[in-house]
Amino acid sequence: MKKFKILCLVFFTAIILAAVINLNTGFLSLHLQDFFQESANSQIAEIRINRVLAMLLAGISIPTSGFLMQEYFQNPLAGPDILGITSVASLSVAFYIFFSYQIPLPEFLQNSLLSLSAIIGGLLLMLVLISMSKRFQDKSYLIIFGFLVSAFAGAIVSLLQFYAENQSLKNYILWSFGANNMVTGNQIIVLSILIFIGLFICFKTIKPLIGNSLGSSYAQSLGVNLQQLKLLVIACSSLLSASVTAFLGPVLFIGIIVPHFCRLIYNPAKLWQQWILNMGLGMLIMLIFSIVAEKTLIPLNVISSVFGIPVILMMLLKENKT
Repeated sequence: MKKFKILCLVFFTAIILAAVINLNTGFLSLHLQDFFQESANSQIAEIRINRVLAMLLAGISIPTSGFLMQEYFQNPLAGPDILGITSVASLSVAFYIFFSYQIPLPEFLQNSLLSLSAIIGGLLLMLVLISMSKRFQDKSYLIIFGFLVSAFAGAIVSLLQFYAENQSLKNYILWSFGANNMVTGNQIIVLSILIFIGLFICFKTIKPLIGNSLGSSYAQSLGVNLQQLKLLVIACSSLLSASVTAFLGPVLFIGIIVPHFCRLIYNPAKLWQQWILNMGLGMLIMLIFSIVAEKTLIPLNVISSVFGIPVILMMLLKENKT
């Protein structure tokens, strides 16, 4: 318990420090009054505040989604990317961008519909996963199904890109890079509400997951409704990952690597503590990625992929040795 408190304090301090550095990272140097008073740079300060808030929300939601899936499937490689949630959300955005480029719409409405399309895509896949979960008794089959859906969605997106107009193709590529600077205050509010709902569902699943980790028979003897648990995990993971994908683009691999790192740092028997550590480390990593993205002008999605792929490869090699 003492180590857990120390880790929480370290994460909290590091998050505050990373947030302050993030607010001071950009082309212009801002002063403290720019964040609290009307000035020539107030709009830039607002953009940076929204950027930090978006990274904090993404750092909470994506690792939570991956944490739930890994604990339920008992598989360290399970995550929203593996089940195809991120891919289908991206496919929905691709359909919207490629088929609406000739429709004249105000910019705020275009951004809203783009985000809404990603959320709808993620939720539709959630309904499909829930339906298929009733057919698959073996949990691993659901992961295989998600992988096939992800591959199929990727193939459709590639086909759309092949026939797309230049401007719509450019818009989709810019969205897929993860534009954390483009999130507005209203979008932050909507994203916060969606993530709050997802976290509430997650809160309901933690106690049943503790029983599930001890085996299906033991969980049923404790009164755990395994079918309801499966539905809650899928619904929560889909909502959390789809909402972030809607506003920030497909931020890949974070849902897999953050829970893995947390188990390496501290692996308590209490899932509550593990969940809190996942959110803390997730917020810290997303803030660091945001700083790197601003300093190097490399898209957020590229940074997360460059960081995540070697980590996942090491995880596979470790599992193979075990």
